[in-house]
Amino acid sequence: MKIGILSYHFPPEPAFIPGSLAEELAARGHEVRVLTGFPDYPGGHVYPGWRQRWYHETHSQRLSVRRVPRYPGGAASVGGRMASYLSFAGSAGLVARRFLGDVDALYVFQLPATTFAAAAVLRLLGRVPAVLHVQDVWARDGADEGGEGRWAARMGSAMSRIYRTAARIAVAAPSMRDLVVAAGADPTRVRLVLNWTDERIFHPATPGAAARQLVRRDGRCVVMHAGTIGARQGLETAVRAAAALDRTMDLVLVGSGAAERRVRGLAAELGAENVRFLERRSPVDMPELYAAADYQLVMVRDLPELRGTVPGKLQAALSCAAPVIASAGGDTAELVERARAGLSCPPEDWAALADRFWLAATIPPPTRTEMGRRGRAAYLREMSLPAGVDQIERLLHEAAGRVAQPSRNHEENSLKGRQSQ
Repeated sequence: MKIGILSYHFPPEPAFIPGSLAEELAARGHEVRVLTGFPDYPGGHVYPGWRQRWYHETHSQRLSVRRVPRYPGGAASVGGRMASYLSFAGSAGLVARRFLGDVDALYVFQLPATTFAAAAVLRLLGRVPAVLHVQDVWARDGADEGGEGRWAARMGSAMSRIYRTAARIAVAAPSMRDLVVAAGADPTRVRLVLNWTDERIFHPATPGAAARQLVRRDGRCVVMHAGTIGARQGLETAVRAAAALDRTMDLVLVGSGAAERRVRGLAAELGAENVRFLERRSPVDMPELYAAADYQLVMVRDLPELRGTVPGKLQAALSCAAPVIASAGGDTAELVERARAGLSCPPEDWAALADRFWLAATIPPPTRTEMGRRGRAAYLREMSLPAGVDQIERLLHEAAGRVAQPSRNHEENSLKGRQSQ
């Protein structure tokens, strides 16, 4: 097939889902054309060595990447983000018909940032069928601040139009299916395709002396949270839970984010000497740090728009055979419990999380290892790159009319089977 890919982010940005999908589809013999922007994530500045220009196209065997300019101020403010989204939509629209006009099907890596571009490109390409891979449903976090409510309404309206016209929709979490159907998607066209992680980086590792020295301070149980320290994680809950167990376990927070100062301040206020902060590390360093800790912590706040999401750090931890403690509801907790890969508790309940921390510290190391082994097996079975690409490839064939669509009953039975495993 000739397959188009529309993605706001693409490598060298940390966008391993569209990047690895493009490489794998090309390796399977498809001709793949990617339409994306110039790399500027996460800092909002074009990467050193790159210069935005109207014509930038690279080619490798069966894979072409066309980059178009966009406003690189997406990290600064609501207005900056929207300017970036709209400028990408305009640039993508100018080249889409020539670059993607003869593809058999178009795959859209559907972040909110891609919404306006997807609407423009699909309108221009007319009958080219699209497969949306929905990663996030537009969240109204702070929607009343800085005029974001107006943009939230526009974004939601644009998403609904795209859902109604898509030939197939893949959702990255089970509960997300209900959200996109409520927003206008035909339920018979929606499939569950769990995200994978960057398997070239995240795999079981043995910690070296440097990693152990960085993570471990004594013989106590170490729970690590690696990633963004932001509003969606609610790490104040973890700090309060750890402070209640200062002689039992250590909480190590690796990363940074908008809420870091507040979380550090709470740890100091509570005198939580067992809470330690490490600066953001390169992804290639993380498997060793995971292995030096005893558990990986996955935090998701109790917000309606987050109940249908699965944080990428869960797949990374499972792929590394790291046991997990999930302070989360919805799909995240269900996946951990179904895989028997760790412990879970309701979100934003520090007392319940403290109980999980205490229980985790009492579990013998061989049992922790077995949790990690089960998690890795579940990852390979349900979330790995080959499993995900197999499903996306089938959806692309279905969209292009190359294979028959499974019946609605088959899809419902398949979903129920996954949830009951």
